[in-house]
Amino acid sequence: MNVEDISLPVFEAGSVWLVGAGPGDPGLLTLHAVNGLRQADAVVYDALVSGEILDLARPECERIYAGKRGGKPSPVQADISQRLVRLAKAGKRVLRLKGGDPFVFGRGGEEALALVAAGVPFRIIPGISAGIGGLAYAGIPVTHRDTNSAVTFVTGHGVGGSVPDGIDWGALAKGSPVIVFYMAIKHLAAIADALQRHGRAAGEPVAVVSQATLPAQTVLESTLGDCAAAVAAAGIEPPCIVVVGEVVRLRAGLDWQGLAEGRALDANPLGATRRRETG
Repeated sequence: MNVEDISLPVFEAGSVWLVGAGPGDPGLLTLHAVNGLRQADAVVYDALVSGEILDLARPECERIYAGKRGGKPSPVQADISQRLVRLAKAGKRVLRLKGGDPFVFGRGGEEALALVAAGVPFRIIPGISAGIGGLAYAGIPVTHRDTNSAVTFVTGHGVGGSVPDGIDWGALAKGSPVIVFYMAIKHLAAIADALQRHGRAAGEPVAVVSQATLPAQTVLESTLGDCAAAVAAAGIEPPCIVVVGEVVRLRAGLDWQGLAEGRALDANPLGATRRRETG
């Protein structure tokens, strides 16, 4: 079967598709996402969506920027939602394009509920979340049976831009062997301090992945005690994904991009760790 033989949905006029654009690399778009871009009359897109991805839309498609970046003037969420409603009510095929996955720290749920309240039909097109796909491009799996059977995804800032309220840092530090933070660079020092105060070791491995999956991707490996200073010294800026846990050590054996550039990989990056038998 060829790609052209796959049955893909028709984008109906007067409806909205909430689409995940993935972590950045256009090759990580789903077929449904590309299909929607090729039919849409209007694309309402976020700050992390690249021009390469937008260029997959029809030339006559209206492009509407609705990006939110910390510390910069940004559209109000309610205004974005109502704009989607207005465009759909005008008979447009509206594609709301979000970096990563629309339901993972993407406010897709808020926008979908606004469409429900307005009686606008919609479709959800999942995307690869940066907290999984971005780390995979860095050679870091979020789970590995020698290190962890659980992982927690956490936003690094709350609605007002501060460290998020409501996180039980003690439970997080003790209960999750691997923690992946989105949007955490601004408050990395406070986050690292909170985890250490609740029992995480200062020497625990940390990786910071900037511009994940893109040609400019950089990966900084550090420790929980030193990561904030290391990020500042390296001049790393958002967007970034931060991962805390033993899985970071696996990058020594799984850095597939580094291998392509001549890096020697370690077939036993966890050293003396014994594999648990799973029966």
